[in-house]
Amino acid sequence: MKVVSTTFILAVLSALPAHAASCSWSAKMEEDEGGSVMMASVCGGPKGDAHLMLACFGKPVLSYDLGAAGGQLEPGVSGSFTFKAGDKSLTRKLELEAMYNYFTAELSGPTDPLLALLRGKGDVTISADKYGEATFPLKGSGAAIGKVLAECGKGSGGEAD
Repeated sequence: MKVVSTTFILAVLSALPAHAASCSWSAKMEEDEGGSVMMASVCGGPKGDAHLMLACFGKPVLSYDLGAAGGQLEPGVSGSFTFKAGDKSLTRKLELEAMYNYFTAELSGPTDPLLALLRGKGDVTISADKYGEATFPLKGSGAAIGKVLAECGKGSGGEAD
């Protein structure tokens, strides 16, 4: 029984969200349904359990996981989210990807204004009337986003650096 309890405790501890102060941007290869994909991500929000993720599937795709604050959302849901960093802000409609319970948006390409905003300095705050708000650090975002964009058009398994 002690082995099971210790294993259970370790599993719970490893699943706990990191404190928001330890959240930083990273870019690494991750497995997706279609194979390996370069993914840039950062955690944030009040509990550090919300996530912003960027991948490239022909075009850059931004995903926003609300974390525990989002709960289980109904398929077919969408929302207008405002991204604010410094003195710049823009609003985008994001669609719920029901399989993962993330809101997503396909971006126009490497020069998309939202990518420019996410490559800024300081923090970005994402808010929506129905879903509240979460803040994410932008430190390191330019390098992480750049790695993802370098993979755009290479197909799965592309190696860059």
